Amino acid sequence: MPHTKDDLPDALYSAAQVRGLDASLIAAGTPGFELMQRAARATWRALVRQWPSANELTVLAGHGNNAGDGYLVAVLASRAGWSVRVLAVGDHQRLQGDAALAYAEAVSGKVLIEPWSAQSGLRGVVLDALLGTGLTGEVRAPYAEAIATINASGLPVVAVDIPSGLCANTGRILGLAVHADLTVTFIGLKLGLFTGDAADVVGELVFNDLHADPQLVEAAAISARRLTPGNLPRPAPRAPTSHKGKFGHVLLIGGDLGLGGAILLSAQSALRSGAGMVSVATRSEHVPAALARIPEAMVLGTSSANQLMDLLQKVSVLVVGPGLGQASWGRSLLSAAANAPLPQVWDADALNLLAEECVNLPKDCVITPHPGEAARLLGISTAQVQADRPAAAHALSKKYTAVVVLKGAGSLIASPDGRLTVCHQGHPAMATAGLGDVLAGLVGALLAQGMQAFDAACLAVWLHANAGEQQGKNGRGLAASDLIPAIRQLLEEQAPCLK
Repeated sequence: MPHTKDDLPDALYSAAQVRGLDASLIAAGTPGFELMQRAARATWRALVRQWPSANELTVLAGHGNNAGDGYLVAVLASRAGWSVRVLAVGDHQRLQGDAALAYAEAVSGKVLIEPWSAQSGLRGVVLDALLGTGLTGEVRAPYAEAIATINASGLPVVAVDIPSGLCANTGRILGLAVHADLTVTFIGLKLGLFTGDAADVVGELVFNDLHADPQLVEAAAISARRLTPGNLPRPAPRAPTSHKGKFGHVLLIGGDLGLGGAILLSAQSALRSGAGMVSVATRSEHVPAALARIPEAMVLGTSSANQLMDLLQKVSVLVVGPGLGQASWGRSLLSAAANAPLPQVWDADALNLLAEECVNLPKDCVITPHPGEAARLLGISTAQVQADRPAAAHALSKKYTAVVVLKGAGSLIASPDGRLTVCHQGHPAMATAGLGDVLAGLVGALLAQGMQAFDAACLAVWLHANAGEQQGKNGRGLAASDLIPAIRQLLEEQAPCLK
C-alpha cells in the first residue's frame, strides 16, 4: 500500500497552483535554479535513505524542469562516486532556462549522457525525470516506450515530483505511468497524488517544501485538504449526565427481500458508532434475524410507506438505501423519506432511484456513491467519473446540494460550499461487499450525535478507511462486519466519550 509516514502537510494543490507557488517564491527572491538544486538535493537524500547500499543510478530525462531536477541528481550521484548514466529521452536542445543550466552542470561534471533507445539497458536505481506535473494529455512516443521499459525492468524506481504519466490534478493514469517505489515531491502536495490511480504508482511519498516561505504558502489557494488525525472534526465529549435522548435516533430504511443483510450491517454500524437509539424499517421477513442480531434496535416490519409516517415524526436522522432494492416497495419508502425534513444519508439503491427520478433532497443530506452510482447520478460514464474524480465530486455536490462522499481509492468528500477533502488511507482487502453499508450507518450515527453533514462525512470516511487498514493487515477475507469494532475503538481514540 502506498503513502506515507504522516508528516505531510494537509493542503493539496493543482498543478497550476503549485506553479503559481513556485513563481511566487522566485518573485520573492529565490532564484529558480536554487529551487531546482534544492529539489535535487531532497531527491538525492531520499534516494540514499531508501537504498543505502546502492551505488549505480540510471536517470531517464525529458526536456522540461523535471529533467533539470534529474540532471542535477545525476551530478550529486556522480560526486558521491556512483556509476551514473543519463538517458535523454527528450532532445536536450529543447531544454530552456533552469533546466538548460542543469544540463550544462551535468556536462561540466562529466556525467555520461546518452540518447535513450529501446535497446538502452537500465541499471541500478532508476530515476524517473521524464514528465512533470504539466502533463494533461495521453503519454505519447517515445515517452510511452521509456515508461514501459522502466516498468518492465524490475529495478527500484524513484520519481521526481510525480510519477511520469500520472495526472497531477486528477490522479488518473494518462495512458500509462511509471510505477515508482518512491516519489519525492516539492513545494506543495498535488491532489493527484492521493486519489484515483495514484495508489498503484506513487509508492512511498516524501515531501520537501524547498524552504518555501510559510507565509507565501499559507496565502496560496488550495484545491483540497487531506484528512489526518490532526485535522479531523470530532463530536463533542459526553457529559456525565448524558442519556440516550441526547445522541439522536437513527432510522435505517432498507432490506428488501433477499437483501436483508445490508440494512442489518448498517444498523449495527450506527449502533456501535454512538447513536442514542436505532430503529430499522425493513421487510417483515427480516424482523426475526434483525432482533437476533441486533436486539438493541427497534425493528419495524414494513410493507408500505404508510407504516413509516408515525416513526418519521419521532426520529432525528434517516439512513436510506442499504438493500432497498429498486422495486415498488423500495420506491415507496424512498418517497416517504424524501419528504421528511430530516438530515439523511442516501446510499446504494437510494442513489440508483435518485438517478432515475427528479427528487429534491432534504437539507443536510449526505450521499455516498461509488463511481458507478456517481456516473448514473451525473448522466456520464464511470470512466468519465474516474478520469476526474475531484470534478465529479464537486459536480454531484452542486447538482444535489448535498455533501458527497465519492468512494474509491482516495475517497473524496465534497461540500456544496466548495470544500473538498481526501482520504487516502485504506487497504486492498476492503474490496468486499457490505463496506458501504457500514459507512452509511456510521455517517448516520455521527449526524445523530450533532455533527454537521460535512464534518460527519469526513470523520466517518477517515474512521472507515483506517479501520479497514487495521483489519486489512490480516489479508484477504475481510468481512464488512470486521470493521465495526475497529471503528468503535478508533472513534474513542479520536474523540473520547469523557472529557
